[in-house]
Amino acid sequence: MLRALILVLVLANTAYFAWSQGLLRAWGLAPAPQSEPQRVAQQIQPESLRLVAAASAPRGTVPTPAPAPVAVTQCVVAGPFEDAPSLAPLEEALRTSLPTTVWTLERLDEPARWIVYMGRYTDPETLRKKRAELAALKLPVEAVRSAALAPGLVLGAFNTEAAAVSALERLVSKGVRTARVVREYAAGQRQLLRLPTLDPALRPQLDTLAPLLAGQPFRPC
Repeated sequence: MLRALILVLVLANTAYFAWSQGLLRAWGLAPAPQSEPQRVAQQIQPESLRLVAAASAPRGTVPTPAPAPVAVTQCVVAGPFEDAPSLAPLEEALRTSLPTTVWTLERLDEPARWIVYMGRYTDPETLRKKRAELAALKLPVEAVRSAALAPGLVLGAFNTEAAAVSALERLVSKGVRTARVVREYAAGQRQLLRLPTLDPALRPQLDTLAPLLAGQPFRPC
């Protein structure tokens, strides 16, 4: 009886193996297919697909640093200064504090300069109030160049005395009361300090020159 049972189990296992492997498909005995051939049929040119590896930098390659910002240069001038022994301290300070390649003293042949002038003011507060009064009248002003007249204000500069007098008359009609016409410079040679390409890093050195500029600070060219 036991032998018969073992034989039945062996035959059953053999039959299941043959069925699961599709060996009995010819007699219509086989498991249902588990693949989805219709999805393969839906592929578009599958032979054109290629696997591409992502590119990477070679080992040891140093990334290229971003370019350093370019310093913005500016042209500035001061003066003109009278060609006199008093200019010698400024020249000496320039040679000491700045490279000789970044500054020049240009000789100028200038005509006489007549100005409509207000000053001299003995204290900064009075100068500030006068500036405020002129600003209220919408009149442009600039600092006087001549050390002998500084600190003071210039409401106009002219090559002749007659032109300066005419300008003063117009200003009086606008409410200006304490201005007068003076000759700031006689005709002659003077020197203009020019720094054509000033690097911002040199700005601190310019500040040290201020006491030697005779009240004529640096300004854009």
